[in-house]
Formats: sequence, C-alpha cells, structure tokens
Amino acid sequence: MTTLEGAVVLVTGGSRGMGKAMVDDLLTRGVKKVYATARSPKPSTDDRVVNVPLEVTDPASIEALAAAAPDVTVLINNAGVTGGSSLLESPVEEIRDVFEANFFGPLNVIRAFVPIIERNGGGHVLNMHSVLSWITFGGAYPASKSAFWSLTNALRLDLLDRGIGVTGLHVGYVDTDMTAGITDPKSKPEDIAKQALDAIETGAFEVVADEISRNVKAGLSADLTAHYPQLKG
Repeated sequence: MTTLEGAVVLVTGGSRGMGKAMVDDLLTRGVKKVYATARSPKPSTDDRVVNVPLEVTDPASIEALAAAAPDVTVLINNAGVTGGSSLLESPVEEIRDVFEANFFGPLNVIRAFVPIIERNGGGHVLNMHSVLSWITFGGAYPASKSAFWSLTNALRLDLLDRGIGVTGLHVGYVDTDMTAGITDPKSKPEDIAKQALDAIETGAFEVVADEISRNVKAGLSADLTAHYPQLKG
C-alpha cells in the first residue's frame, strides 16, 4: 500500500479531463508535489503542481521528463489518444500512432520511472485502461487498450519484489472533452479519480469503476455472442 500524503506523483496528461481530476484530488490528499504533463504546459496557481512538457511518443521527451522529475514515487499513466477507426481501412500509420500513444509511450514512461520510484523507496503505478480493454467496437483504440491491460498484468508480476504496486483502472465513458459528442451516460471525472486514488492507497490490483465495466467483466466467461450479438448472424 502507498500513502499519498507526502508522495511525489507524476500524472501524464494531467492538464485537463481525467488527468486534471486526478491532480485536483491528489492535492486534497496532502501530496508533496504533482508533476502534471502536457504537450504545451502552462503555469499552475498551486505551487505543489509542476506543469512539465511531455510528448509520450517521443523517447527523448520521456528521457527529459525523467531527468526533471527524479523524486517521483507514484506514476499515473493517463495520457492517450483515439483514432484508427478501422483496422482494415485506416492508414497503418494512424493505427501505429494509436499504439505509440496508448501502449509503447506508457511502456517507455514506466521503464524510465520504475528505477526512479525504486530508488526513492518504492511506490505505485496506476495505468488508465478502459472497458474497451475487454470488449471492442472495432478499430485501433480498443486493441491498444487490450494490449495495455496485458502490459499492466505483466508489469505487476515483474514488480512483485521491487516495492512497487500496480493498479489497472477500467472505466467506460467519462464526461471529458474526449467524449463531448457522446450522448450515452458518463461518469464524473472526480468520481473516477477518487476511486483510482483510493485504490492506490489500499493497494488494489484493479479498479472496475462503473456499471458497464462491471457488467462486461462479469460476462467475460460467456460465449462471444453474448458480447457480440451480430455474430449470431
């Protein structure tokens, strides 16, 4: 278990949406410092928040971030993108871009910060997944999130004896800019942030944060036609 009071936390994509909700909640828990990344960071009004640049798909940018944040004890991988709507028809370059942002980017951030967290006495990694880790509507985004979920499960085993816990966060639609055009029910970012940060402090392996995620997970052992009725054909 990791106590967030007094912790130094890095939140990728921490300037808006789900990431900003994480940063805001962290401040109420008495963290010592939060590094919040963005492609074009702006100054913060809270001196505990250090806004830092990061392009998660650029190894040089990740290396610079690790040099600028040597005191991190908790890493929250929140940054990500959508795109590649068709695995058959979208440009392969677009599909690669989604995987670079949602899989390889977070992996490289983890590889850069695990030694830092370890040197600082241990801590925690939280990875932002999706209900689409478990079910797909097609395209590159769900595929990348499934890969990221598998990465998290492998990472958890790799870090068992290194003093670093790992939590995976699964959620459906959250009311952020990314889902502005969606009319389906959405969770409040602050509600998801609270569940996620509580999980860090309790050492939970997984957060299944909303009803749709709980329903999909509960049905994973069912026949595929239960999730994809179009297969009944």
